[in-house]
Amino acid sequence: MEDHKSVRAWEILRSLRGIRPSCQRELHDYVKLFTGVNVPDRNMCEGHSAPLDYLCHAFFEEGGRAGRDAVVWANRGGGKTLLGAAATVLDCVFKPGCQVRILGGSLEQSRRMYEYLVELAAYGYGDMLKGPVRRGRCAFINRSSVEVLTQSVRNVRGRHVHKLRCDELELFDKEVLSAARFVTRSDGGIGASMEMMSTMHRPYGAMHEEVQAAEAAGRRVFKWCLWEVIEKCEGRSCSQCALAGDCGGRAKEACGYLRIDDAVQQMQRSSRAAWEAEMLCTRPSVADAVFGDFDAGAHLGTVDYDANLPLYRAMDFGYVNPFVCLWMQVDEAGVVRVIDEYVRSRASIDANIAAVKAMTPCREERVAGTFCDPAGAAANDVTGTSAVRELRSHGIEASYRKSGIMEGIELVRRALRDGQGRSRLIVSRRCVRLIEALQCYHYAEGSRGETPEKDGVYDHPVDALRYFFVNYESGGKVIVRRY
Repeated sequence: MEDHKSVRAWEILRSLRGIRPSCQRELHDYVKLFTGVNVPDRNMCEGHSAPLDYLCHAFFEEGGRAGRDAVVWANRGGGKTLLGAAATVLDCVFKPGCQVRILGGSLEQSRRMYEYLVELAAYGYGDMLKGPVRRGRCAFINRSSVEVLTQSVRNVRGRHVHKLRCDELELFDKEVLSAARFVTRSDGGIGASMEMMSTMHRPYGAMHEEVQAAEAAGRRVFKWCLWEVIEKCEGRSCSQCALAGDCGGRAKEACGYLRIDDAVQQMQRSSRAAWEAEMLCTRPSVADAVFGDFDAGAHLGTVDYDANLPLYRAMDFGYVNPFVCLWMQVDEAGVVRVIDEYVRSRASIDANIAAVKAMTPCREERVAGTFCDPAGAAANDVTGTSAVRELRSHGIEASYRKSGIMEGIELVRRALRDGQGRSRLIVSRRCVRLIEALQCYHYAEGSRGETPEKDGVYDHPVDALRYFFVNYESGGKVIVRRY
């Protein structure tokens, strides 16, 4: 009798297992029943997503014009890898013939998602697997399959699959990531998608770039932190909890799986900067950032041209690398106000000068100073002229002072925050490239030197800014040459 009941119960479960979820609530309950994973379904912070939002996007192939691709930015221990595995199981079960590839920042990371997948498949879908489960590959009887890829351009190129899940993107090799962008394609009624998952460790890393690019293109970014995945707080006193300052009572309404005691322990053994980057996802670690004191809350504002203050310009010359011009004013209190920027690549010096003159909010004779890169005085081997000479031919008096990179960087740092903790630099929010540069200008990873990495992206706006400080702080002791 008991055996009959067991068989009957299994038959019921099998019939339920084959019913495709049609909405978020059904998907939540289905995953909980057949994989044992209770996916948190609430966002606890403004602007964040619930982990279930990502799973719905992946399974229902949401996206419309923005596409099915997704970027998942979440905290350490936030379940990114586990949910990627759950999404893969669902794809393979309900989308016959679905081909999924897992690519991690390391082979170990790739295998971690795959091991989760094998566990979930064995939990509720063991009879649907075809043949033996191999170390890096498994198949289903409905022709779906999963394979682990290694961090190798050769291993990634030439493949065409429906789904590519990239785990721990921050550790990816740039060439591998570039090759991976061409792996997916739609066919057989299954939509193609590339998903990139990681904690954002650095303000200049791969994850930062992907989040920026996704937001600009309108692709979905799913972001969650500790408070979306922490377990519900019950019977604890906020006044005696180490998490209280950051929590603000959110854990009382939470529905996640990360143990509160574990979170407390992690907080107590980490620095504040690491805690904010790894668990709260408020900002990446600034350990290798040149301007670690740059704070958007303190250094950004609405600043416009003031006709009662002198106007200065600072330029860094470039063609393939960008030409940069910044407009600055200094108020009565000595606060430097960066009011506008011009950044452009692959334009002639004449075109850049015309744009600079058009953007300058006063007559040329009222500009108090135009400071530039000393290298701009050297004659070009092809044209026989120099950038400084070209400026002069268009009525722009350019001056410069030779200095070391670190001299200018220290002056910028002092303006951001001096020895008494005061700031005398404010940047207009319209200066998006300069703001990004101040956040991302960094030392080479593992470098012990004091000179920042010259990456061709973030160094040029910073160079223009330091030319201003070096020349302005010199008290007018600059070189002006007439040709």
